[in-house]
Amino acid sequence: MSQGEMLIRVRDLNKTFNLGKTVVHALKDINLEIFQGEYLSIMGPSGSGKSTLFNMIGALDRPSSGDVEVAGVNLTKLTPRQLAHFRGNHIGYVFQSYNLLPAYDAITNVSMPLLFSGKSPEEAHQRATEVLTRVGLGHRLTHRPDEMSGGQQQRVAVARALANSPAIILADEPTANLDLVTGEEIINLLSALSKEFNVTVISATHDHKMLATSDRILWIKDGGIDRLERREDLDIRIGTVSEVGGAKIDEGGKKSAEAAQKSG
Repeated sequence: MSQGEMLIRVRDLNKTFNLGKTVVHALKDINLEIFQGEYLSIMGPSGSGKSTLFNMIGALDRPSSGDVEVAGVNLTKLTPRQLAHFRGNHIGYVFQSYNLLPAYDAITNVSMPLLFSGKSPEEAHQRATEVLTRVGLGHRLTHRPDEMSGGQQQRVAVARALANSPAIILADEPTANLDLVTGEEIINLLSALSKEFNVTVISATHDHKMLATSDRILWIKDGGIDRLERREDLDIRIGTVSEVGGAKIDEGGKKSAEAAQKSG
């Protein structure tokens, strides 16, 4: 990966939750820099803090202490109204459950965020058509979610995330509800969009297939950074099985992942 301009800086980030008399330290002193146009996967076991970090970067939650800066804007200093405006104009979201409006067709699902951001109906329709066509759904513009497969619904979600030309796409377990082949198609699509549009893709995931397409992998353990690895430094060989970042990866043809990670 050729390192681009720094887009996100996380400094001394901590997040605690009070559960009765117990204080849970979900994040502990996280320091991290993420660059424009890179594909970063955040990986770790359930309860490790990866989703909490993901939500902090995506302005979906506030830290207990520390700072999150995106494009020079300190998100911790913004009001709720300012945060909502920032999210709508700079961040696209892809969720594992798609989060589409079931009563509306694909083009309406993608157009709505554009209308909310101030685009005219004509502009919104044109842009929605463009991004749906780009993700391979130009022939499904008028289909509702219940008329599409899971993979097609996730492609609509990706198109919606891309519609406002965000600097960042946040993908939360984007392959969790998909079969192996369809999940790999979505991973490859996100990777291609990252390069094509120079958009930063950050994914919180358990899916080890993402190792092969990520520029860097951030391993979270017990609320802290266990390690941060570059893709080119990982020992993944086509047609062999090797231990990579604590995960056993079988790349025989489809880079399919097997087994669970050991520690991260």
